[in-house]
Amino acid sequence: MDLLASKLLLFLLFLIGSHAEHGVLPEGPLSALVGNNVTFKTLLDRPNYVAIIWNYNNGADQVNIATASSAEVNVAETYKGRVTLNKTNGDLFLGPLKPSDSGDYSISVVLLGAPTKTQETKLRVLEPVADVAIKSNMADAIEHNSTVVLTCSAKGSFLKFTWTNGTTPIMADGKRLTLKEEDLSSTLTITDVLRSDLVGPIYCTAANDLETEKSAPFNLTVYYGPEEVTITPLNPPQFVSSSSNFNLSCSAQSDPPATFIWYHNQQMMEAGGPVLTLDVIKAHGLGKTAEEYTCRATNAKTKRVVPSAGVSFALMEPISGVKISGPTDVLIAGNSTANISCQATSGSVKSTTWHKDGKPLSANSRLSFASDMSSMMITVLQKEDNGEYTCQLSNPVNKEQASYKMVVNYGPESPTVTGEKEVEMNDPVKLTCVVDSVPPANITWKFNGTVTNVKTTTYSIEKAAFKNTGTYTCEAHNSVTGKTTSFTHSLSVKEEGALDEGLSDGAIAGIVIGVLLALGAAIGLIIYCRQKVPVESPY
Repeated sequence: MDLLASKLLLFLLFLIGSHAEHGVLPEGPLSALVGNNVTFKTLLDRPNYVAIIWNYNNGADQVNIATASSAEVNVAETYKGRVTLNKTNGDLFLGPLKPSDSGDYSISVVLLGAPTKTQETKLRVLEPVADVAIKSNMADAIEHNSTVVLTCSAKGSFLKFTWTNGTTPIMADGKRLTLKEEDLSSTLTITDVLRSDLVGPIYCTAANDLETEKSAPFNLTVYYGPEEVTITPLNPPQFVSSSSNFNLSCSAQSDPPATFIWYHNQQMMEAGGPVLTLDVIKAHGLGKTAEEYTCRATNAKTKRVVPSAGVSFALMEPISGVKISGPTDVLIAGNSTANISCQATSGSVKSTTWHKDGKPLSANSRLSFASDMSSMMITVLQKEDNGEYTCQLSNPVNKEQASYKMVVNYGPESPTVTGEKEVEMNDPVKLTCVVDSVPPANITWKFNGTVTNVKTTTYSIEKAAFKNTGTYTCEAHNSVTGKTTSFTHSLSVKEEGALDEGLSDGAIAGIVIGVLLALGAAIGLIIYCRQKVPVESPY
């Protein structure tokens, strides 16, 4: 069919009358990539038609593509080689596609004995999505100060852009975060940027109906800080040992990491770095009194300088080399006096306490202390003063102690002798002399006034004989005090069996009580039995 015939057919359609009608084409629009093919499928099923006409409208002119009749199919010259029209069902095949193929496509079906059916659909020929990339208006940013503008650009057509921080969508809030969309780009603007805004990675995705492409991950450093500038320990002790490894540490939240300078009473020290050691403090001649130390953190990028809270403490020399000294002469109870003193080789002594055998001492009528507690005096020593004396020196940073053992000589006290007073022939005898004395007393035993060769605290006789009857005297002598005391014990040796005097009064009393109890029980039993046995009446 030539061009004239086509025009005549269009005129014929106009005369017959036509109207747009749904049900000819599926719901549109159609999308396809440049260079690909597309088929406009119809909903017709072997229609009884006079003609099927496909037209294209680019927005300015309507151009015939192809026309089919029951006899033949005619394709317009400009579409030859790219268009196929199925005259059975009206499907139109077009390709390979050009960008200029985008536009409105209409089909008119001239039916026999029925109104002409016409419907239109849209074809969008899409360029492939490619070259999705993010660019920033700055290489790095300062938190709270910078306005970051990120631009995502891409190639393609009918593009839509989305932004994500990791996997979380970035949504405009109309305040700090705004988005501006254009055909081939999207712009994300972040005002007063925060470090959390771009922890990322940030992605931009460009998409159309057929393709989706994501940008490479984008990261932008947001510098921040310093903040939370803190000294550790936050609450140091009031006094710190000058020989300890104590130091102060300063830390801060900052990117890039902060640098630190130390200050003493708001005066800058020649000390940098996160740690201030005692050696540096002592090198500055500081620490003798409790004064304030602070650190200041600086961020080279943000240009911010933030001070820490202050901490205060003083250095104190620990106590060392404690020495205790006491009397070196021989001490005798009732005659001697003792002075015990205690000093430290170095360190600051703040308090002194005294103990004897682990128990604290306090002043009394015989015991007095120096005003600074560095010494103690005991007048007229007694035997109870024997023992170990300890002085403890302390200050807020440490405590040290030393001990002195004092020996007070006394006695001997009056001895006592324990043992048998009466024995039978051949019985063993053991007499023990007990005496309190420092140093231990020398013991001598006398029998009937005559010195024996027994020098121990125990006088033993293996088998007693009549000749062993008499007095035994324990004589105790203290070679230091020069005192001698004694105790006499009498021993009587009797014939065998002489001391066997039968039962004792207590034993006899026990037997009598037992017999009486048994007799009472028997009488009670008889009475009980008589009550249980019935007695016949004699009547």
